[in-house]
Amino acid sequence: MPNFDIFYKPISAPTIGENGYRGFLSFTEILPKGWKYANSSKPLPTDILVEHDVEVRVRDGCKLYADVYRPVNSSRDNPVPAILSWSPFGKKFNGMHFLQSMTPYNVGIKDTDLSGLEKFEGPDPATFVPHGFAVVNIDPRGVGDSDGLIHIMGEQEGEDGYDAIEYLAKLEWCNGRIGMAGNSHLAVVQWFIAQLQPPSLKAIAPWEACSDLFREQFVRGGVYSGAFYDHITSAMFRGRQGMEDFGEMYRRDPLANPYWNSKRPDITKIQVPTYLTASFNSFLHTMGSIRGYMDIQHAQKWIRFSPFQEWHDQWAVDACQKDLISFFTRYLHNVHNGWEEQTPRVRMSILRFGQMDAISNVPEDDFPLPRTVYKSFYLAKNSLLQHKVPDGDNFVTHISKDPTSSSIFTLVFKQRTVLTGLPKAVLYMSCPGSDDMDVYVMLRKLDTSGKPMHCLNVPWSSIGPDSFEEIPEKKATDLLVYKGPVGILRASHREVDNHRSLHENYPFHPHSTPQKLQPSEVVKLEIGIFATSIEFEAGEALQLQISGQLLQDASFDAIRDETRNHHNQGLHHVHFGTKYPSHIVLPFV
Repeated sequence: MPNFDIFYKPISAPTIGENGYRGFLSFTEILPKGWKYANSSKPLPTDILVEHDVEVRVRDGCKLYADVYRPVNSSRDNPVPAILSWSPFGKKFNGMHFLQSMTPYNVGIKDTDLSGLEKFEGPDPATFVPHGFAVVNIDPRGVGDSDGLIHIMGEQEGEDGYDAIEYLAKLEWCNGRIGMAGNSHLAVVQWFIAQLQPPSLKAIAPWEACSDLFREQFVRGGVYSGAFYDHITSAMFRGRQGMEDFGEMYRRDPLANPYWNSKRPDITKIQVPTYLTASFNSFLHTMGSIRGYMDIQHAQKWIRFSPFQEWHDQWAVDACQKDLISFFTRYLHNVHNGWEEQTPRVRMSILRFGQMDAISNVPEDDFPLPRTVYKSFYLAKNSLLQHKVPDGDNFVTHISKDPTSSSIFTLVFKQRTVLTGLPKAVLYMSCPGSDDMDVYVMLRKLDTSGKPMHCLNVPWSSIGPDSFEEIPEKKATDLLVYKGPVGILRASHREVDNHRSLHENYPFHPHSTPQKLQPSEVVKLEIGIFATSIEFEAGEALQLQISGQLLQDASFDAIRDETRNHHNQGLHHVHFGTKYPSHIVLPFV
């Protein structure tokens, strides 16, 4: 399939009793109404027919295995559509397990929100089967008992997904209409499959999805960050042969190349109705979801910006589940239920921070919002951001290796202000002690006393604490607490291809030819910052924070020490003034 060499690493084999694995079963059973996976889990609202380890053979003869959950009356005479759930996390009984083992406060998801039949980040069969859908949880190539080596979010998964869809569509219980749903990996892979246009794929719902693994996840801004995925791999991936090794592929070549380019799908080729979600508090998926919405050419596309962490949004919010059922009823059951007429093209959320809930489901015509006014604010003396370029030339300095050292500039709002869209930082910087530097920027919200504020990623009512002060430091990670949007750029990767930029405020960096710094050279860095939507009251402020270290709090204890940036050396100077007009561009609505 790929025309380049891939390095693979070994992974642990599936073990009975671990991560929901129960061995190779290959039998059919009916789980009765009221069945419960655990004493505290959601009981099934209806009988569900389960086919374990159904063989799906793809074009090169590789055998994949799937679990099929469907209505007991589904048959040749009463066919139903299928929702395909595709990921390497295992296909059985692991959604609830991974939540409990990995997340603070289960990110507000109660045991009774899930039946236990869901795979991690996938749709719960107990939610969809009663509405006449089959849910198919598949172990992709190399996962569990499926043949081969694991390929992650790329061309091979696209081809295998195409073949699996066409196989499922021909089964006697299926009406020939297939959809795809799920979050994160289960969303990303939808781009790779849908761009190939399998005839039986009729709708997709990529909820929170990267769209370029190099630029949005593993080498964002030119800075490699694989610890998070390595942790996920170690905890979740099980197979009998191995999986491709992103870390080794980067070590062999730290630039964008055919391998990494194969991890960027051509979203313009997708030709099916699409329901996307995005959240501003995601540290991975925000811009991928936005690019998906902006690049899809099909007329039937919708995006909803959720105020909640993505797993909470998918599993704990009844209205979101009903929304997805309505979408799939329209396009998989082919029922004209008013979805197009009643659903706004864009639904926006506005974060307010502190103890205040977000404003959500605000209908909009498009994204970026057509009424957006972009304003530039220039770095100035006394740590201020101002409308005009300041006179003279100045600089401030921070220690690149010190996570507590930052260059800070602040803008106080005199009246209520909402920023929604794509911010950008344009910084002139130098580093006398090194030929390169990694730059991290974050936009923080400050209260009227100048104290940094936080935003909870789930409803306050869904967790035990009632304030940020009551949340232990180890639980206040980026899964639960949002500080503000982040931008990252390695100075030697500063080249911009304007023709490929998603938006003038979100530059496309080719990452193809490094441009090392000369001694004390001042370089212009255009740093795209993840999209955001924040309300500021009069007297509250926005703060630009510039650092040599990642300003987010890592999600898991196991990777916190690995997030320190050891590439940076010495002092970083941030220049501003007439000669070096460093500034940020903010989206006012």
